[in-house]
Parts: sequence; C-alpha cells; structure tokens
Amino acid sequence: MRLSLLRPVIDRPGPWATVYADISHGTEDVEKQQELLASATTAQLFALGADEATCGAVHEALVAPRDSAPGAHTGRVLFAHDGVVVLDTPLPGPPATPFAAWGPVPRVTPLLAAIGDDPVCLVVRLDRNGADLVVLGERGADDTGRAGDTERPPPRTAPADWSERHLQTTAGRTWEQSAGEIADAVREAFDSSGAEAVVLIGGEAHERHLVHDKLPSRLRAVTYESEHGGRAPGAERDRVERDIAQIRAVREREHVAQVTDRFRTGAGSGGRSAPRAAAGIPALVEAARAHRIETLLVSPHGADIARQVWVGEGVDQLAVRGADVQAMGEERPATARADDALVRCAVAGGAEIVVVRDLEQAPEGGLGAILRRSEGEPPE
Repeated sequence: MRLSLLRPVIDRPGPWATVYADISHGTEDVEKQQELLASATTAQLFALGADEATCGAVHEALVAPRDSAPGAHTGRVLFAHDGVVVLDTPLPGPPATPFAAWGPVPRVTPLLAAIGDDPVCLVVRLDRNGADLVVLGERGADDTGRAGDTERPPPRTAPADWSERHLQTTAGRTWEQSAGEIADAVREAFDSSGAEAVVLIGGEAHERHLVHDKLPSRLRAVTYESEHGGRAPGAERDRVERDIAQIRAVREREHVAQVTDRFRTGAGSGGRSAPRAAAGIPALVEAARAHRIETLLVSPHGADIARQVWVGEGVDQLAVRGADVQAMGEERPATARADDALVRCAVAGGAEIVVVRDLEQAPEGGLGAILRRSEGEPPE
C-alpha cells in the first residue's frame, strides 16, 4: 500500500479533526446540500472539542465547489489540524459510515480500508513497432518513456525478390530484438518506480508472450496480459481500464494472501529464533514503539481495533498504560483507538500496512504484525 499520501498527517502532532463525508448529493440545490453537510459536520466537531479555526477550515473545504459530473467521487475524507485542512482526498465511493471525529490521532484506518492495497502498475502498451511505458499509481499516470521502436521490414508490396519466408524471418528477428529492448526497459522502469505489477496491453498474443518470456523471473511472476488496447491514444479505453482494475484486484488478493501466510508462519515459529510475528495489543505496542514492525496487518472488523491505548504528541509515545507515556516525557497523555495509533507509529517507522478484509485470513483480534529481524539476529 502506498503510504506517502498519509505523510503530512502522520508527521504532525494532534489534535486532529477527521471527517468522512458522503457527498453523493442530488443534482438539485447542490450548494444548499453542501452547506447543510458542512454546518452539521462543524457543529459536531465543535461539540467534540475542536477549536473554531479548525472547524472553520473544515466548513470552508466542504462548501467549496467540486466536480459534480457523472462518475465523480461520492465520498471524501478530510484531516484538519490547527486551523488547516492538511489532507482532503476523494474516496472511491461513499464512506461505509460517515462520521466526524476529534482526537489526538487522525482516524486513518477507514481511509486505508476504503482504498485497499491499490498496487502501482507499470502498464506497457504494445504494438508491432514497440512500446510505451506508463506508471499508474497514486499520482495518476506518469509516462516513463518508450522502447523497442525500430524500422520494420517492407510491407508485402515489396519487390518480388523478397520471399514470404524471408519477410517472416526478418520480421521475427526484428521483433525479438525489440522485445528484448522492451523487457530491459520494463525491468528498469519497474525497479525505479516502485511498481508492484506489470500489465502488457495490446499487440499480438505472440508479441506479448515474447516480451513476457524475456523478463526476469521475479517480474514474470507479477506480469499480466490484456489483449485490448494498444499505443493509440484512447484505444479501447473502457476495456483497458476494466482489465487493469481486475488485474489490480487480483494482485491485491495475491499480496494479502502472501502477507497473511508469512504472518501465520511467523506466529508459529519457535525454538531459539526470535519471534517473527506479533499479535495482541501489548506485543504490538512494544514492537511499534521499537520500530520493529515490518508489516502491520489490519482487519476492519477485528475486536481489538477499537481498544484504547495511550498516546502522546510524538509518534513513538505509545503505551498500554498512561503512566508509561508520561515516563516518555508526555505531560498530558490521551487515549486513542489502537488501530489508528499503531498505524501512525508503524508508518513513521517505515512499515507497510496491509488491510485484510477476509475474516478467515485476518489475525485474531484484527491486528497483527510481521516483525523485522533483531539486530545481530542471523538470517533464516
């Protein structure tokens, strides 16, 4: 999961106003409906203890003009602090439960559950002349260049001394050379962009297969193909977007399955080696505070996610008891939900966050962690 979106929120101390809003208004009296939503939301925040400046910033953001075109986003989340809306981002749909909250830690886990893993994809648009490479991620589509473009042999109207067999052989050799160049470019773009999946789009089936076969084995395992589209602008756009959405969903399921398998294996490890997984609030709090969490697993329906823990202004000021947070230098510790407090501390420590929706795959209680190796611990 791409977490750079949360950095402006994670890196600042609270208190925070968090708003998950359903903005799927009708087409009539949109401004009036926005005003009603903004007034009700800011009144709720003020009643919860939010300061006037922060309430005003939220109100202003909610009444601001927005895209009302068909297909526009119908959900929205805002995080505000000290009179400033720090993050205002759309949701893929209306929030499961619209709400407003005020507290020491921003309510980020509903956002993570809404957007899912959302893997970054390297899309390779092919035709018989080469390929265009585009990275699809949280910033939209970023062109990363082209590869494999080369002169083709003459068409079939060439002079008679070009035999059909010679044409086919030359074309095959030319495309094999281009496929190798494309595969090299894909490897470089994949590594530099942080992509998690490759999608080969368009071209003939044998052309896609040849590029696929020339990729390193680690990339072949996360490379998918679509027969639709191509390099022409807008080629079969709807079908291509559908295929990419399906591929991203498949990749997300595969990634979650891999992570949960690693968690179960680590939780069952024993012997002389240090534990490779943690579960239960006390163990998770200790691991997060020590920045030992490599991957934090969060289930939106777990019994432990809403348990209260104690926090301070610093992301590492996290404990099961308030007295322990005071011992860390926080004069006024406050309580927060375990899921949000752990996410804040884990993200600050460079951890990956994985949302596990399947209850059968989720860790007991809804929270679990794969741990980094301890310093000096021998490799497995």
